Amino acid sequence: MRLHIPRVATALALATTLLAASACGGDSGGSGGSSDAGGKVTLRFTWWGSDTRTKLTQQVIDAYQKNHPNVTIKGEFGEWSGYWDKLATTVAANDAPDIIQMDEAYLREYADRGALLDLKKAQGLDTGKFQPDTLSAGEAEGGLYGLNAGINSFAVVANPAVFKAAGVAIPDDTTWTWDDFARISAELSTKLNGKAWGSAAIGTNEVGLNLWARQSGESLWTKDGKLGVSPEKTTDFFKYVLKLRDMKATPPADFTSQDMNAALDQSAMATGKVAMSFIWSNQLVAYSKASGQQLKLLRIPSTDGKASDNGSFYKGSMFWSISSRSKHQKEAADFVNYLANSTAAGNVLLAERGVPPNTDVRAEVSPKLQPADAATAKFIQDISKELGDPSPAPPVGGGKTGTIIQRYTTDVLFGRQTPDQAAKGFLDEVKGNLK
Repeated sequence: MRLHIPRVATALALATTLLAASACGGDSGGSGGSSDAGGKVTLRFTWWGSDTRTKLTQQVIDAYQKNHPNVTIKGEFGEWSGYWDKLATTVAANDAPDIIQMDEAYLREYADRGALLDLKKAQGLDTGKFQPDTLSAGEAEGGLYGLNAGINSFAVVANPAVFKAAGVAIPDDTTWTWDDFARISAELSTKLNGKAWGSAAIGTNEVGLNLWARQSGESLWTKDGKLGVSPEKTTDFFKYVLKLRDMKATPPADFTSQDMNAALDQSAMATGKVAMSFIWSNQLVAYSKASGQQLKLLRIPSTDGKASDNGSFYKGSMFWSISSRSKHQKEAADFVNYLANSTAAGNVLLAERGVPPNTDVRAEVSPKLQPADAATAKFIQDISKELGDPSPAPPVGGGKTGTIIQRYTTDVLFGRQTPDQAAKGFLDEVKGNLK
């Protein structure tokens, strides 16, 4: 479970000052797209992702421009590691792109600073075919600031080949508990005899803690932007991290500390060093490709063995957002509408950004999906009746929580802190970052 969160606080703080000074909620003024002679419009569109994503996205842009000769869309793309620093800088300089591929970790930060348009007010943007529980993931303070670009859910990923090598059956994920997960992982490690471990460590990003909390009626974040998980549940979570280590269900501390931030193709899951790990469902394709195996998604374990109690929810794999300072919000909204609701765009993008939340588009593209994408779509459909409400987006200052929990998990695994010490330190540090 890895989540790489860059440091963007300085640029975002500057953005706050500039946005407040310019009262950036209106439809005119500011930066973004430009108007050329003859009523032509230029929109800037930024996203992060692989070369494959960029190639497919450019195909969609080209098709849209062919039918909208008055609109030119300039793509600005890059790797995740530098994306957020660049976006924060452009927002601070009042030069934000018109259309922004946004992540949940920063949605509320930008929305609360007035940098994003409330899409409920966007002209021509239709959400009528969206699965209702997928829309609220992009909401903050009553507004819709991100339109879900793909449906995601956190999951256990299993390598059937490693299970087979160990002579262990893949568990029934509709009934398994955290105790079952620990027992099966330890059994795998024992039978693999040093060649691999049962599971990668849990606790290497904040999602595992959030699901752990949700299984007990708590949540990492509250709807009003506060920390919602108790010291007791956080301590229990770190105790479980330690339990898995002590049972040799997960690799030793030094291995895990390196694996936390390994590139995907060098991760323990991709290299066959573990039988199970934790990923977002839309990552199944990338991990299957990297491992050379057809991997399998499993539900998250629960405390009581009921899949409906495991805390899972639909998350936007990413979102489409529009700059509140764009000079061409109507044109930007029309292009976002095309990305989200057009079967022509869907037939190009397929499930590259996750399972389409528009049910018509999903039905159109499903027969065309490659095996791993098709397996992801089926998993998303299979769990649909078991899910809880979407988890609230992180509040301003919450984007660094993934990096913070990695440090405390590492300290627990190395024995530098007890679970209760780590819980207190983690919660105090996260609270200190919230604005």
